[in-house]
Amino acid sequence: MGIQLRRMDEADYARFRETSISEYAQANIDAGRWPVQAALERSREAYDRLLPKGLKTPGQHLFVIHDDEQAVAVGVLWLAVTEQPGGLPSGYVYDVAIYPPHRRKGHARAAFVALETLGREMGLAEIGLHVFWNNEGAQALYRSLGYEPTGINMHKKLA
Repeated sequence: MGIQLRRMDEADYARFRETSISEYAQANIDAGRWPVQAALERSREAYDRLLPKGLKTPGQHLFVIHDDEQAVAVGVLWLAVTEQPGGLPSGYVYDVAIYPPHRRKGHARAAFVALETLGREMGLAEIGLHVFWNNEGAQALYRSLGYEPTGINMHKKLA
């Protein structure tokens, strides 16, 4: 499979932002983390905080996942690069999404393989990510790619 990570342009970013904000809100609702009535606002605030300058936000790398064989965009991937203690750069995947018609065809796996190559070229020491507890398919994919759990977030509702 010929997958490339192509940098987003402004039109790609506008579509990504609109879709991702609502999908992130829904994922937090589904996971029981956020109430329905505040989820969209909280999601928008998170995106505004993390991407205050959009595509020009330092350390943020936003890609379209492109299938060269089909000549079509099949998804998006957002990688943040930060410097960890000791000066080693580290990557963090804030978002990866494969568009519905292209799911379950190996595109996410191929995108992560391409990301690892890019990460090595960027000098990253590691790549981290978050996966919701109820997304068993994504958890299985990440484990099969060698990602290991580093913690578990928990909460208890008091009302």
